[in-house]
Amino acid sequence: MNPYIPNTAKITEIKDETPDTKTFTIETNMQFRPGQFVELSVFGYGEAPISISGGDGNSIDLTIRAVGNVTNKIHEMQPGDVVGLRGPFGNGWPYEKAKKKNLLIVAGGIGLAPLRPVVEYVMQHRAEFEDVTLLYGARKPSLMLFKYRFDEWAKKMDLLLTVDEPEPGWTGHVGVVTTLCDKIRHVANTITLMCGPPVMMKYVSMLLIELGFPPSEMYLSLERNMKCGIGICGHCAVGGVYVCRDGPVFPLHKALRFVEKPHEVQGVLD
Repeated sequence: MNPYIPNTAKITEIKDETPDTKTFTIETNMQFRPGQFVELSVFGYGEAPISISGGDGNSIDLTIRAVGNVTNKIHEMQPGDVVGLRGPFGNGWPYEKAKKKNLLIVAGGIGLAPLRPVVEYVMQHRAEFEDVTLLYGARKPSLMLFKYRFDEWAKKMDLLLTVDEPEPGWTGHVGVVTTLCDKIRHVANTITLMCGPPVMMKYVSMLLIELGFPPSEMYLSLERNMKCGIGICGHCAVGGVYVCRDGPVFPLHKALRFVEKPHEVQGVLD
């Protein structure tokens, strides 16, 4: 099978998440690991890398924010319309390492989408993990993803939510995600998975390191301009690493070796 040729697939369901983000359920028997991505084609408009936000063996979910030519066009599509899929690509989250350990999941904005499959795995296999904590922050309550799942998630893990700007009716925490870190109950024997805006991951990483979390047990998902998905075109090359092939998930101590180190953590890995 030619990895450059997309397979056609039908949109079966569309769910509004926020004013600019929708989750598209697409019919496919694609098998994937949490944290992997696909190259999504809207024929006649182009192709874009999209993280897989769920799936059941007969379909996958793609949670897509309308920010460009391809993503704006798919937001105009309806159930029954056909798109193209290549993949899955990437290495995915090493959630297996957290079995019989504590698991900390930190997400910001749409960064919850690639982490959702891990959260749902925990929901189905809760006994495999010790303490599980999910920190999730968004700019506003109306911009939070998967709000309809929060009550269920909170039954099996510590779910801590925060927003930068409260809206009418919001009675929860206000502040950036780092302001939730002092509520983490366990530092030792913890695997951390993190995805969100680069500035969020930078400062959360710095704070977690100060709290004693080892960088080698912290994993983050890097976003680059991924095109081919298999490390040939070079669009996502950085420091001799191809994010699409070698990532997009990297342990923090490795990521800091090929991206510019924030000056605040210089020497942490020496």
